[in-house]
Amino acid sequence: MAVLVTGGAGYIGSVTVELLQQEGEDVVILDNLDRGHRESVDPSLPFYEGGIGDRKLVARIAREHRIESCVHFAALAYVGESVGEPLRYFDNNTAQGIALLESLVVAGVRRVVFSSTAATYGEPEQSPIPETHRQLPTNPYGWSKYFMERVLQSCDHAHGLKFAALRYFNACGATARCGEHHEPETHLIPIVLFAATGKWPHVSIFGTDYPTPDGTAIRDYIHVADLASAHLLALKHLRGGGDSDCFNLGTGHGYSVKKVIETAERVVGRPIPTQAAGRRAGDPSRLVATSDKARRILGWNPQRSDLATIIQSAWDWHQKHPDGYANG
Repeated sequence: MAVLVTGGAGYIGSVTVELLQQEGEDVVILDNLDRGHRESVDPSLPFYEGGIGDRKLVARIAREHRIESCVHFAALAYVGESVGEPLRYFDNNTAQGIALLESLVVAGVRRVVFSSTAATYGEPEQSPIPETHRQLPTNPYGWSKYFMERVLQSCDHAHGLKFAALRYFNACGATARCGEHHEPETHLIPIVLFAATGKWPHVSIFGTDYPTPDGTAIRDYIHVADLASAHLLALKHLRGGGDSDCFNLGTGHGYSVKKVIETAERVVGRPIPTQAAGRRAGDPSRLVATSDKARRILGWNPQRSDLATIIQSAWDWHQKHPDGYANG
C-alpha cells in the first residue's frame, strides 16, 4: 500500500515526501512539473509526470501501486496571478482537483490530506484566526481552495471520503535537501535573500500604509519542515479513524515585512536594499493563525518556526544552491 503525493516535486510537497520516506512510507509522486522540480525528490521513487485531472493516469497509478491515501498539494498558488488569470486557477485548482477526487473515489481511496490555505478567510475580522472564522476569500486563489474544501465535505457525506484540510499561512525555510525555487519568485524570504546577495536589486515592499504598527503587511511564517510534519500527523489521524476536519497551521503570532527584512539583515550580516511599492491586489493586511486545534487533535508542535531559524535555514540552502535546483 502506498501514499500518492500530488505536487510532490513542489516546495512543500518535496519536503513532505522527504519526511514520508524517513518514516518508512511507500510514496508515489504525481507532478506535471509546471512549477515543481524533478531534482527535488529522490530519483528512486516512483514518479509520474502528468496532471491530476488525467483520470486514466490516476486510475493506473492507484491500481499499480495500491494507493490507500493521497496527500494533495498540486495547485497554482500565486495570489496576484490568480487575480489576473482567475479561469486558469479555477480550472487547475478546482476543476482538476474535482477530477482527482472522482478518480480516488472510484479507486477506493478514502483518505485525503488537502493542502488548503489561510487565503480562504480573506480579510480577517479577528486575530489570531480560528478555524471557526467566516470564510470570505478576497482573491480567486483563495476561492479555488475554498471550493475544494466544500467538495471534500460533500465527498465525505456521500462516499465516506475522510479528509484533513490544512489551512496554512506562509511556508518558508528549507531542509538540507529541499528549498524554495519558484519561477517567478514571489515569496518574501527568498526575495529578501536574493537582494542580500545582489541577485535582485532590492526588495519591493508592497504596501506601507496598512493598519499595522509599521504600516507593512503581517504574516504568520511557518517552517516548511513543520508544515510537512503536520501532513504526516494528519495522515495518521485519518488512518486512526479520525473525523474529517480543517486545521490551521500557524504560530499564533506574525511578523511584518519590515521585521522580516531586519531579521534577515542580522542573519546575513549586511544591509538589504528596499523600495516602497503599492499594495498588491487581494492582499489582506494581517494573516495570523491560532493552531490550538492542530496541537490538540493532531499533536502538532512546530519546532523550527522562529523567524531567525527559518531565515538561517533558507540562507544556508540558497548559499549551496545559488541557482536553485538548476545547479543541483
